[in-house]
Amino acid sequence: MSNVFYTAQKTIRNYANGGTVLMAATALALLVVNLPFTRDIYNSLWTHELALQVGSFNLFSHHGQPMSIMAFINDALMAVFFFSVGLEIKREVLVGELSNFRNALLPIVAAVGGMAVPVLIYWLMARGTDYMPGAAMPMATDIAFTLGVLLLLGKRVPIGLKVFITTLAVVDDIGGILVIAIFYSSHIDYTLLLWAAGCVAVLIAGAIAGIQSKLFYAFVGTFVWFFFLNAGIHPTIAGVIVAFTIPAKPVYAPKKYIKTIRKNISYFAHDDDESLNSRTILDKDQMNWLKEIETASDKVISPLQDMEDTLHPLVNYIIVPLFAFANAGIYFGDLEPSMIFEGISLAVIVSLVAGKFLGIFLFSAMAILSGLAPMPEGGNWPRLAALSVLGGIGFTVSLFIANLSFNPADPMHLELLNNAKLGILVGSLLAGIIGWFLLHLTLPKRAAIPTTAEE
Repeated sequence: MSNVFYTAQKTIRNYANGGTVLMAATALALLVVNLPFTRDIYNSLWTHELALQVGSFNLFSHHGQPMSIMAFINDALMAVFFFSVGLEIKREVLVGELSNFRNALLPIVAAVGGMAVPVLIYWLMARGTDYMPGAAMPMATDIAFTLGVLLLLGKRVPIGLKVFITTLAVVDDIGGILVIAIFYSSHIDYTLLLWAAGCVAVLIAGAIAGIQSKLFYAFVGTFVWFFFLNAGIHPTIAGVIVAFTIPAKPVYAPKKYIKTIRKNISYFAHDDDESLNSRTILDKDQMNWLKEIETASDKVISPLQDMEDTLHPLVNYIIVPLFAFANAGIYFGDLEPSMIFEGISLAVIVSLVAGKFLGIFLFSAMAILSGLAPMPEGGNWPRLAALSVLGGIGFTVSLFIANLSFNPADPMHLELLNNAKLGILVGSLLAGIIGWFLLHLTLPKRAAIPTTAEE
């Protein structure tokens, strides 16, 4: 259990710190797009084309056309984001909260409610309108933003509540991935899809054969992404599929690793203590001993854990903030305040704030009262209600689905997209503020003394 808590705490810290950067990127985008001397630069920046070309082959091309910077961020960099999510899901299923059915049941049930009820509310408010295609926008909970808000409350938040909301958000991501795969694929080229399937088969064969090289999976995975992109299936799904093929079993068991370390360190005991205290160039034997320790260290960590750990800083501090900076720029000059209280903006706000709260809290209550699952450790009904409100922060994946739902090249869709972004921004902000305030009222005034597992 202590290993699960350690892994959960490390994930929470990564996302919480990334949430602060995400907030800053969002604020910067809103500032830059509304300043007259930077607005045109901001808007024109995303239209520039990118190429990674060898001869006539351009990796960053979609149906023969070069990708714009915006398309590169949304279709390529976000594929890396979903690859990271896929790694996290696989790890959670193998050794995390999702590996224990009883522990996982409450956040799974809560996530189902948190997806179904907001979509239902949006559908009821949007049926018969031209913004009906955006029904999936309010279904996701943003892990980074949510944990960023919890970070403001410090150690007053019990680890059990943090694990609950993190696991819920992971399950939400699974739902979002399925929605993107099923509803945002069109004009499928089955020949390219077969090529992608062949590459996936190579990855699976490599995992079965015990190939540990991360470069191998990255190289073949890049072609899976390219074939998905041009086959008509959203390329972010390629990131998830490739992630599921990454081996979770290391070459060395920890015991063998420890023996290797002890053996090589023992060699240093025979050296002169004085020479070991001085900063000097290592001799050939010393280099070999340290190289063997380094190699053993690489082999005791599975590619799954190594890649997830390596990608967390890249995803949380660069990719997701860059996505937010590129997509959260809403120009307020053309917006009327009344837009918040009508149309797509209102549907998104109500779905995120009221829909998420009702879905998460009611479904959680049914699971707890029926005896199917226990209350999260350190939780009670008021705190569970506050967390349910906080689950309405749907920023990153909501924006992502909004871009898939409405084509910005179409003037009518562009207006809907901007209003949807406004609704996502306002709804997520309200959920964050209300959720923080309710948690502030219901949490203990001082941090609880951590258990051994939490330390």
